[in-house]
Amino acid sequence: MTAWNERMIARAISQQTLQRRCVLLVDNCNWTGHECDVLGVTLDLRIIDIEIKISRSDLKADAKKEKWWHRAYNWPFLSPYNVEHGCPAPDQRLIHPKKVWKHYYAMPAEIWKPDLLEYLASPASGVLLLRDQGAYMDVRCERRATPNRNAERLTPEQVMDITRLANLRMWESYQKIDSMREDLRSAA
Repeated sequence: MTAWNERMIARAISQQTLQRRCVLLVDNCNWTGHECDVLGVTLDLRIIDIEIKISRSDLKADAKKEKWWHRAYNWPFLSPYNVEHGCPAPDQRLIHPKKVWKHYYAMPAEIWKPDLLEYLASPASGVLLLRDQGAYMDVRCERRATPNRNAERLTPEQVMDITRLANLRMWESYQKIDSMREDLRSAA
């Protein structure tokens, strides 16, 4: 059995599933206002958000994240809802995270069971399942994501902002690799 980790899953998805669909991929990105394990910018400048899950409990807990809620912070102020009903407006569950065109969950196939569909944060979310095939990771789409028809295309400035973030991450990773090599040389 494979010892799964987030980086391994993100790499397989980026190399197989999103490679031809996206011009840019960034891991652990908060550009949308909420954390995306993998944020992809598609060829037509829309955002795909992939949430990576390693366990069933992690998947079930995702629906509580702020990215799935519009909070009505209107107390103690009077809002039209408050005036009409005498109480603050209730929180509303979102079908798509803000700015996101498509949302997917990615996880090892061995943790997936069809009854987990009811625990997904949104009925619009897709599901990607991964299987370790020895020499490579097989990524299969169990359920396609429903697109957010209201998701706006990114402006060139927004794409450049995300690109700048990806570029900074790349140089930071090179620095970490160089530091690790230097530590290994010093230890030898």
